[in-house]
Amino acid sequence: MLKNTLSNPALRKRARQFGRLVRHSAVTPRVGVIHRPRLVSDGQLGVTFIGHASFFIQIAGQNVLIDPNFARWLFVLKRLRRPGLRVRDLPPIDVVLVTHAHFDHLHRPSLRAIVQQTIRRRGNAPTVVVPDQVFDLVSDLGFENVVELKWWNNYRHRALTITHVPSRHWGARVISDSHRGYGGFVLRDSRHSVYHAGDTAYFGGSPSELTTHHRFVMFTPTQPMLPRHFSISTRAGWFPCTMAPSSFRMSRWTNRCSCWRKRRKPPE
Repeated sequence: MLKNTLSNPALRKRARQFGRLVRHSAVTPRVGVIHRPRLVSDGQLGVTFIGHASFFIQIAGQNVLIDPNFARWLFVLKRLRRPGLRVRDLPPIDVVLVTHAHFDHLHRPSLRAIVQQTIRRRGNAPTVVVPDQVFDLVSDLGFENVVELKWWNNYRHRALTITHVPSRHWGARVISDSHRGYGGFVLRDSRHSVYHAGDTAYFGGSPSELTTHHRFVMFTPTQPMLPRHFSISTRAGWFPCTMAPSSFRMSRWTNRCSCWRKRRKPPE
């Protein structure tokens, strides 16, 4: 393996880049402020950005976490911006969504801590929804129910409908498990729609059912974002009354680089 890496120019370049990333994270001070979540009333939509791709969503009277990762380190990479919330400050969680099995999105210690916190607060564990072929990575963490979804399949949790939608990415956690699913999620109740795109890059597909809802929030990809990423949403008319695409581009880029990577100016 090492011999192949040394003889492959592309792999050598990636190894050098990773080395620079590790050195940068080691010498850069961790920043960021931790807050308590602001809870909403029934019927309202609450969106709290935790960091990287992690969000705390309040929708349909339920508490939902997407790709929760509260780690301070990701192996040898130091997290440069603290998570915006602490697990102990969260209310009891109803549903946890995991978009794919990469270590920065499916963080087993964070998932286990969420289960334990919810059991302490409410007496029973939350449900976790994962892509196809990811069951084995979360089945031993104490969740009350593990739901696997393929693209375009739905899961209904009381008044909340969750749809697993396509993305352009990959699902392998390690080299040998490329069979694992990946994607994004659409959350819908009678008043709101929320779309978390996962780690997608640009592609021509679009979850068309989103256009039927009058209140819509979109979380853009964690890949470096060029304006073309937003042609998916603007072409389908998905921004009737919420945040402008440019504000998402700034916030997601800044967060991506300040969590695990050197901060850079986002593209115009």
